Amino acid sequence: MRFASLSLAAACIVVIVACQDTSPPPVAATHGIADSADQVMFGAKFVLTTKGIQRGELIADTMFALEEGTKFDARIAHVTFTTETGAPQGTMDAKRGVYSTRTQTLEGWGDVVVKLVDGRMLKSPHVIYNQVTHIITGDTTYTLYRGTDSQHGIGFTANETFTRFTCLKNCGGNFSVQVPEK
Repeated sequence: MRFASLSLAAACIVVIVACQDTSPPPVAATHGIADSADQVMFGAKFVLTTKGIQRGELIADTMFALEEGTKFDARIAHVTFTTETGAPQGTMDAKRGVYSTRTQTLEGWGDVVVKLVDGRMLKSPHVIYNQVTHIITGDTTYTLYRGTDSQHGIGFTANETFTRFTCLKNCGGNFSVQVPEK
């Protein structure tokens, strides 16, 4: 009987000590994007237009419609770009993309890769494409590939075909140069 009383007393002490844990339950630090989205879409497809002309298509694994359907936040984003006549122009892949119908800008974050149909390719952590001005910009590191040539730096401005490309700082690269024979 004495053993049973000791066991019961020990059990009560364990219960009392366990009940004194006053730490609050874990709570998320901030609201997730899904909490503020007007709509959440899976396997989503969105047509990009300029002045009513289709200029591309944004496909995403998950897409959140925000700001009354004027801003689209895409996860695992793939964009195909076309010319005004509908000819293929290039693609962009990113871990995250945000398209605003108000500003007609498309931003890509996370391992962004822009490939043109002629083989030129741009890699950067962050890229902004303005559909109105047809200008591509970035304020972080980048590498531009043209055949066997490459260019790198921090920050750039370019037209949508990369025929006009300006590096902003720490510019460098590897280029092939033909030397004329004597």
